[in-house]
Amino acid sequence: MSTLLAVDIGNTNITIGAFDDEELTATWRLATRETRTVDEHVWALQGVLRSKGVEPDSFDAIVVCSVVPPLTDDFTSALTALTSLTPLVIGPGARTGIRIHYDRTQDVGTDRIVDAVAAHRLYGGPLVVVDIGTATVFDAVTADGDYIGGAIAPGLQIAADAMFRNTSQLRRVEMIAPDRVIGRSTVAAMQSGFVFGFADLIEGMIARFKAELNPEAPGQVTVVATGGFASLMAEQVDSFDHVNPDLTLIGLRLVHEMNNA
Repeated sequence: MSTLLAVDIGNTNITIGAFDDEELTATWRLATRETRTVDEHVWALQGVLRSKGVEPDSFDAIVVCSVVPPLTDDFTSALTALTSLTPLVIGPGARTGIRIHYDRTQDVGTDRIVDAVAAHRLYGGPLVVVDIGTATVFDAVTADGDYIGGAIAPGLQIAADAMFRNTSQLRRVEMIAPDRVIGRSTVAAMQSGFVFGFADLIEGMIARFKAELNPEAPGQVTVVATGGFASLMAEQVDSFDHVNPDLTLIGLRLVHEMNNA
């Protein structure tokens, strides 16, 4: 049995998954903190792994993708210090099994490519991946598995934080769907705007993506949602065919396999 530690370093959270062969056996989430030292990362990693009875020296390999370059080196150094393993950091030149059609391929976030790899392997194409996290990201993959680009919109939390910072009378609210669209309080009105407004943004972008990706049969385009707010949006967005919160971790496992075959 092969054991793999998969690490997705995102702007808001660091998501970690443990695999026994193809089975995802445990997941953890750490807040992204660029100011932590390597020693602090070691301490945090050791704590979260052992919280579920996983020993740091139990892994055969580590794979990492990161969209936070200032954090990548320190965090991978912490992983090496803790496990004595050298992580595979996904970047330009890594084998992914898909062709990338982008003006500057190095500008595509590795998490977007990893998501595309996993979604195409699991669900086939053509497809749209919607990653609803710090940003709301849409990515298009053809039937043949070619990544052909996407769109990036603000995330729910970014929008909420911006509103809080730039208005004097609006406060932070819990990100839940209210009972009705027409809010009868400021809190309900903000929740309506965030949740229902973003749901309609997502629905509208999906419709546009389907029409452009497969104009002759847009209904045959599969839509896969992932990210921290995917479950919340799944209650409001009818266009999702699949919701997979572990898509990036699964993609990391697949890319690791391709680069160690």
